[in-house]
Amino acid sequence: MKVWTVANQKGGVGKTTTSAALAGLAAEQGQRVLLLDLDPHGSLSSYFRQDPDTIERSAFTLFMERKQLSPRFVRSVIHFTGFDHLDIIPAATALATLERRAVGQDGLGLVVKQSLAQLEGQYDLAVIDTPPLLGVLMINALAACDSLIIPVQTEFLALKGLERMVNTLKMMARSSQREVSYHIVPAMFDRRTQASVTTLRSIRHDYPLQTWPGKIPIDTKFRDASKAGVPPHLYEPQSRGVEAYRSLFKWLSHLEGKQPLKNAVGGLS
Repeated sequence: MKVWTVANQKGGVGKTTTSAALAGLAAEQGQRVLLLDLDPHGSLSSYFRQDPDTIERSAFTLFMERKQLSPRFVRSVIHFTGFDHLDIIPAATALATLERRAVGQDGLGLVVKQSLAQLEGQYDLAVIDTPPLLGVLMINALAACDSLIIPVQTEFLALKGLERMVNTLKMMARSSQREVSYHIVPAMFDRRTQASVTTLRSIRHDYPLQTWPGKIPIDTKFRDASKAGVPPHLYEPQSRGVEAYRSLFKWLSHLEGKQPLKNAVGGLS
Protein backbone atom coordinates (compact mmCIF):
# COMPACT_ATOMS: atom_id res chain seq x y z
CA MET A 1 0.00 0.00 0.00
CA LYS A 2 1.31 3.40 -1.01
CA VAL A 3 0.72 6.29 1.38
CA TRP A 4 0.33 9.88 0.19
CA THR A 5 0.19 12.66 2.75
CA VAL A 6 -1.30 16.01 1.77
CA ALA A 7 0.10 18.74 4.01
CA ASN A 8 1.01 22.39 4.36
CA GLN A 9 1.60 24.51 7.43
CA LYS A 10 -0.74 27.14 6.01
CA GLY A 11 -4.50 26.69 5.94
CA GLY A 12 -6.83 27.36 3.05
CA VAL A 13 -4.50 26.07 0.35
CA GLY A 14 -6.67 23.24 -0.99
CA LYS A 15 -5.51 20.25 1.05
CA THR A 16 -8.96 18.74 1.48
CA THR A 17 -9.92 19.24 -2.18
CA THR A 18 -6.61 17.70 -3.24
CA SER A 19 -7.12 14.70 -0.95
CA ALA A 20 -10.67 14.10 -2.18
CA ALA A 21 -9.75 14.61 -5.84
CA LEU A 22 -6.71 12.33 -5.89
CA ALA A 23 -8.41 9.60 -3.86
CA GLY A 24 -11.45 9.74 -6.12
CA LEU A 25 -9.35 9.44 -9.27
CA ALA A 26 -7.44 6.48 -7.86
CA ALA A 27 -10.72 4.78 -6.95
CA GLU A 28 -12.01 5.47 -10.45
CA GLN A 29 -9.13 3.35 -11.75
CA GLY A 30 -10.19 0.48 -9.52
CA GLN A 31 -7.62 1.04 -6.79
CA ARG A 32 -8.74 0.32 -3.25
CA VAL A 33 -8.35 3.66 -1.52
CA LEU A 34 -8.43 4.65 2.14
CA LEU A 35 -8.79 8.28 3.19
CA LEU A 36 -7.51 9.24 6.63
CA ASP A 37 -8.55 12.59 8.11
CA LEU A 38 -6.17 13.85 10.79
CA ASP A 39 -7.45 17.42 10.90
CA PRO A 40 -9.54 18.13 14.03
CA HIS A 41 -11.70 20.46 11.94
CA GLY A 42 -12.73 17.36 9.96
CA SER A 43 -13.27 19.04 6.59
CA LEU A 44 -12.55 15.85 4.66
CA SER A 45 -14.81 13.87 6.97
CA SER A 46 -17.61 16.40 6.52
CA TYR A 47 -17.05 16.25 2.75
CA PHE A 48 -18.03 12.58 2.89
CA ARG A 49 -20.88 13.14 5.35
CA GLN A 50 -19.11 12.04 8.52
CA ASP A 51 -19.70 14.37 11.47
CA PRO A 52 -16.47 14.92 13.46
CA ASP A 53 -18.49 16.30 16.40
CA THR A 54 -20.53 13.14 16.95
CA ILE A 55 -18.53 10.30 15.35
CA GLU A 56 -17.81 7.47 17.80
CA ARG A 57 -15.01 5.55 16.08
CA SER A 58 -12.46 7.68 14.31
CA ALA A 59 -8.78 8.49 13.91
CA PHE A 60 -8.88 9.63 17.53
CA THR A 61 -9.79 6.07 18.52
CA LEU A 62 -6.51 4.83 17.04
CA PHE A 63 -4.51 7.15 19.28
CA MET A 64 -6.48 6.48 22.44
CA GLU A 65 -6.41 2.70 22.03
CA ARG A 66 -3.08 2.39 20.24
CA LYS A 67 -2.00 -0.57 22.39
CA GLN A 68 -4.84 -2.61 20.89
CA LEU A 69 -3.87 -2.12 17.25
CA SER A 70 -4.69 -5.16 15.13
CA PRO A 71 -6.16 -5.64 11.65
CA ARG A 72 -9.62 -6.20 13.11
CA PHE A 73 -9.40 -3.20 15.41
CA VAL A 74 -8.23 -0.79 12.69
CA ARG A 75 -10.92 -2.05 10.32
CA SER A 76 -13.50 -1.20 12.98
CA VAL A 77 -12.82 2.54 12.62
CA ILE A 78 -13.15 2.53 8.81
CA HIS A 79 -16.33 3.96 7.30
CA PHE A 80 -17.71 3.52 3.77
CA THR A 81 -17.99 6.78 1.84
CA GLY A 82 -20.78 5.55 -0.42
CA PHE A 83 -18.45 5.47 -3.44
CA ASP A 84 -16.89 2.34 -4.89
CA HIS A 85 -13.37 1.48 -3.72
CA LEU A 86 -13.28 4.52 -1.40
CA ASP A 87 -13.31 4.27 2.40
CA ILE A 88 -12.45 6.74 5.15
CA ILE A 89 -11.15 6.87 8.69
CA PRO A 90 -12.81 10.12 9.76
CA ALA A 91 -11.55 12.77 12.13
CA ALA A 92 -13.03 13.66 15.49
CA THR A 93 -12.82 17.11 17.01
CA ALA A 94 -11.19 15.45 20.02
CA LEU A 95 -8.01 15.17 17.93
CA ALA A 96 -7.41 18.77 18.98
CA THR A 97 -6.61 17.50 22.50
CA LEU A 98 -3.79 15.22 21.40
CA GLU A 99 -1.04 17.82 21.86
CA ARG A 100 -1.94 18.12 25.55
CA ARG A 101 -2.36 14.37 25.95
CA ALA A 102 0.98 13.69 24.24
CA VAL A 103 3.00 15.28 27.04
CA GLY A 104 4.98 12.56 28.77
CA GLN A 105 3.70 9.79 26.51
CA ASP A 106 5.92 7.78 24.19
CA GLY A 107 4.93 6.23 20.88
CA LEU A 108 2.35 8.75 19.73
CA GLY A 109 4.38 9.77 16.68
CA LEU A 110 4.03 6.41 14.93
CA VAL A 111 0.38 5.54 15.59
CA VAL A 112 -0.75 6.20 12.01
CA LYS A 113 2.14 4.26 10.48
CA GLN A 114 1.48 1.31 12.77
CA SER A 115 -2.26 1.47 12.08
CA LEU A 116 -1.85 1.46 8.31
CA ALA A 117 0.56 -1.47 8.62
CA GLN A 118 -2.38 -3.50 9.96
CA LEU A 119 -4.17 -2.96 6.64
CA GLU A 120 -1.38 -4.09 4.35
CA GLY A 121 -2.81 -5.90 1.35
CA GLN A 122 -6.31 -4.53 1.88
CA TYR A 123 -5.77 -1.17 0.16
CA ASP A 124 -3.64 0.01 -2.73
CA LEU A 125 -3.43 3.64 -1.64
CA ALA A 126 -3.96 5.65 1.53
CA VAL A 127 -4.38 9.43 1.33
CA ILE A 128 -3.89 11.41 4.55
CA ASP A 129 -5.30 14.91 5.07
CA THR A 130 -3.58 16.94 7.80
CA PRO A 131 -4.06 20.01 10.00
CA PRO A 132 -2.17 23.17 8.98
CA LEU A 133 0.28 23.15 11.86
CA LEU A 134 3.28 21.20 13.03
CA GLY A 135 2.39 18.87 15.86
CA VAL A 136 1.83 15.23 16.72
CA LEU A 137 -0.78 14.79 13.96
CA MET A 138 1.38 16.13 11.15
CA ILE A 139 4.39 14.23 12.48
CA ASN A 140 2.31 11.04 12.30
CA ALA A 141 1.30 11.80 8.73
CA LEU A 142 4.86 12.52 7.65
CA ALA A 143 6.24 9.42 9.38
CA ALA A 144 3.68 7.22 7.63
CA CYS A 145 3.94 8.52 4.07
CA ASP A 146 5.83 7.39 1.00
CA SER A 147 5.24 10.71 -0.75
CA LEU A 148 4.27 14.15 0.52
CA ILE A 149 2.04 16.37 -1.59
CA ILE A 150 2.18 20.07 -0.72
CA PRO A 151 -0.61 22.18 -2.26
CA VAL A 152 0.46 25.83 -2.36
CA GLN A 153 -1.94 28.66 -3.09
CA THR A 154 -0.44 30.89 -5.75
CA GLU A 155 -0.36 34.08 -3.70
CA PHE A 156 2.49 35.80 -1.88
CA LEU A 157 1.59 34.87 1.70
CA ALA A 158 1.57 31.18 0.78
CA LEU A 159 5.27 31.25 -0.03
CA LYS A 160 6.14 31.66 3.65
CA GLY A 161 4.03 28.64 4.54
CA LEU A 162 5.83 26.62 1.89
CA GLU A 163 9.19 27.69 3.27
CA ARG A 164 8.17 26.60 6.77
CA MET A 165 6.99 23.24 5.43
CA VAL A 166 10.26 22.59 3.62
CA ASN A 167 12.24 23.59 6.73
CA THR A 168 10.17 21.15 8.76
CA LEU A 169 11.07 18.36 6.35
CA LYS A 170 14.76 19.22 6.62
CA MET A 171 14.52 19.19 10.41
CA MET A 172 12.79 15.81 10.42
CA ALA A 173 15.36 14.40 8.00
CA ARG A 174 18.15 15.41 10.35
CA SER A 175 16.48 13.97 13.42
CA SER A 176 15.17 10.72 11.94
CA GLN A 177 17.70 10.12 9.15
CA ARG A 178 14.74 9.67 6.79
CA GLU A 179 14.08 11.99 3.90
CA VAL A 180 10.50 12.37 2.71
CA SER A 181 9.97 12.72 -1.03
CA TYR A 182 7.81 15.81 -1.57
CA HIS A 183 5.98 17.31 -4.51
CA ILE A 184 4.75 20.91 -4.63
CA VAL A 185 1.39 21.49 -6.30
CA PRO A 186 0.60 25.10 -7.29
CA ALA A 187 -3.10 25.54 -6.52
CA MET A 188 -5.90 28.10 -6.69
CA PHE A 189 -4.22 29.66 -9.70
CA ASP A 190 -5.96 32.68 -11.21
CA ARG A 191 -4.32 33.65 -14.49
CA ARG A 192 -6.12 37.03 -14.40
CA THR A 193 -4.08 38.26 -11.42
CA GLN A 194 -0.46 39.31 -11.45
CA ALA A 195 -0.03 37.93 -7.93
CA SER A 196 -0.90 34.40 -9.08
CA VAL A 197 1.36 34.59 -12.12
CA THR A 198 4.31 36.02 -10.16
CA THR A 199 3.92 33.57 -7.27
CA LEU A 200 3.77 30.61 -9.64
CA ARG A 201 6.96 31.80 -11.27
CA SER A 202 8.66 32.09 -7.86
CA ILE A 203 7.63 28.58 -6.81
CA ARG A 204 8.99 27.06 -10.00
CA HIS A 205 12.21 29.08 -9.71
CA ASP A 206 12.88 28.24 -6.05
CA TYR A 207 11.82 24.57 -6.17
CA PRO A 208 12.38 23.46 -9.79
CA LEU A 209 12.88 19.76 -9.07
CA GLN A 210 10.03 19.36 -6.61
CA THR A 211 7.28 21.35 -8.35
CA TRP A 212 4.70 19.72 -10.59
CA PRO A 213 4.88 21.40 -14.01
CA GLY A 214 1.13 22.03 -14.05
CA LYS A 215 -1.18 23.99 -11.77
CA ILE A 216 -4.65 23.66 -10.26
CA PRO A 217 -6.88 26.56 -11.32
CA ILE A 218 -9.53 28.26 -9.24
CA ASP A 219 -12.71 26.35 -10.04
CA THR A 220 -16.09 26.95 -8.40
CA LYS A 221 -17.01 23.35 -9.24
CA PHE A 222 -14.81 22.21 -6.35
CA ARG A 223 -17.02 24.05 -3.89
CA ASP A 224 -20.13 22.63 -5.53
CA ALA A 225 -18.74 19.09 -5.39
CA SER A 226 -17.94 19.51 -1.70
CA LYS A 227 -21.45 20.77 -0.99
CA ALA A 228 -22.87 17.74 -2.81
CA GLY A 229 -20.51 15.36 -1.00
CA VAL A 230 -19.23 13.93 -4.28
CA PRO A 231 -15.63 13.49 -5.48
CA PRO A 232 -14.89 16.28 -7.99
CA HIS A 233 -14.40 13.95 -10.96
CA LEU A 234 -17.90 12.52 -10.47
CA TYR A 235 -19.56 15.89 -9.96
CA GLU A 236 -18.17 17.67 -13.03
CA PRO A 237 -15.87 15.34 -15.03
CA GLN A 238 -14.96 17.90 -17.69
CA SER A 239 -14.25 20.89 -15.47
CA ARG A 240 -10.89 22.65 -15.72
CA GLY A 241 -10.06 21.76 -12.15
CA VAL A 242 -10.78 18.06 -12.58
CA GLU A 243 -8.71 17.92 -15.76
CA ALA A 244 -5.82 19.50 -13.83
CA TYR A 245 -6.14 16.94 -11.03
CA ARG A 246 -6.21 14.14 -13.62
CA SER A 247 -2.91 15.45 -14.95
CA LEU A 248 -1.49 15.66 -11.44
CA PHE A 249 -2.60 12.11 -10.65
CA LYS A 250 -0.95 10.81 -13.84
CA TRP A 251 2.25 12.66 -12.96
CA LEU A 252 2.36 11.27 -9.42
CA SER A 253 1.60 7.76 -10.71
CA HIS A 254 4.39 8.09 -13.27
CA LEU A 255 6.85 8.99 -10.51
CA GLU A 256 5.95 5.72 -8.81
CA GLY A 257 6.29 3.79 -12.06
CA LYS A 258 2.61 2.89 -12.35
CA GLN A 259 1.95 4.33 -15.79
CA PRO A 260 3.65 6.19 -18.65
CA LEU A 261 3.93 9.95 -18.47
CA LYS A 262 1.32 11.16 -20.94
CA ASN A 263 -0.76 14.31 -20.63
CA ALA A 264 0.54 14.61 -17.07
CA VAL A 265 1.49 18.26 -17.17
CA GLY A 266 -1.89 19.81 -17.82
CA GLY A 267 -2.70 23.38 -16.92
CA LEU A 268 0.59 24.78 -18.17
CA SER A 269 -0.96 27.59 -20.15
